[in-house]
Amino acid sequence: MTARIIDGKAVAARVHDEVAGGIDEFQKINGYAPRLTVILVGDDPASHSYVKGKERACEKVGISSETILKDASISQAELLEIIERLNNDPKVHGILVQLPLPKHIDEDTIILSIDPMKDVDGLHPENAGLLVLGQTRFAPATPLGVQRLLIEEGVDTNGAKVVIVGRSKLVGMPLTALLLQKGIGANATVTVCHTGTKDIGIETRQADVLIAAAGYPGAIGADMVKPGAVVVDVGVSRVEDSTRNRGYRLTGDVQFAEVVDVASAITPVPGGVGPMTISMLLVNVLRAAKFSIQD
Repeated sequence: MTARIIDGKAVAARVHDEVAGGIDEFQKINGYAPRLTVILVGDDPASHSYVKGKERACEKVGISSETILKDASISQAELLEIIERLNNDPKVHGILVQLPLPKHIDEDTIILSIDPMKDVDGLHPENAGLLVLGQTRFAPATPLGVQRLLIEEGVDTNGAKVVIVGRSKLVGMPLTALLLQKGIGANATVTVCHTGTKDIGIETRQADVLIAAAGYPGAIGADMVKPGAVVVDVGVSRVEDSTRNRGYRLTGDVQFAEVVDVASAITPVPGGVGPMTISMLLVNVLRAAKFSIQD
């Protein structure tokens, strides 16, 4: 068996087309485009690269975007002032503070300060609570992207055994809430594995759909995958590679070369979940703009 490769770039392109159509309609009715403001603190190369990708994606679909760059020395109080200004600006529909933040800034305090109606990252406690209650306003983009990939690939999650490796607030926890709900691309039986799980392999070998989101390169080997399972690799890590011009390569949580011969379908890294994360952020920005009109 050789797994079908799930093309995240192709699915993301379809989502971009949908969003572009929605943006065009919104602009014709309201006379302006939805606007996203990103706050980027510090000089982390990965964060800067990711934000650049968001800017390009916004431009492509017609979303107005702005990035506020701040030095890592910014105080928490100064950052809160910026967020308060954006909260009160009716021209800004989505606010995203790029994580991680410098150690002297408390991330929970910053997330809590964002207007939940503009929280396109879906991390505010109000939005997290609505997600758990099945009344989703905004969900984090990566879990939304995983769910959309499963839907687009025709993976039947209804009653399926889904095992998620990783319980982060960005992926594992919200994805669990999404997949437990009734509806398309959900209604699954979900097990979450983490550092306290005594034998992860016992759990992962039962999965019809295995989602690796632990952040540990190569954590999932072929012996941990049930033959014929669908494998979604959320992990992205930089591994030193002297054969590459940039000195590293990107790899996921799954040992792709081995697992591809066991699974029925699998996402690659890069080119799988990554493109979906940005595309679903665009979906959230459009939703936020529509909510602002309703309000």
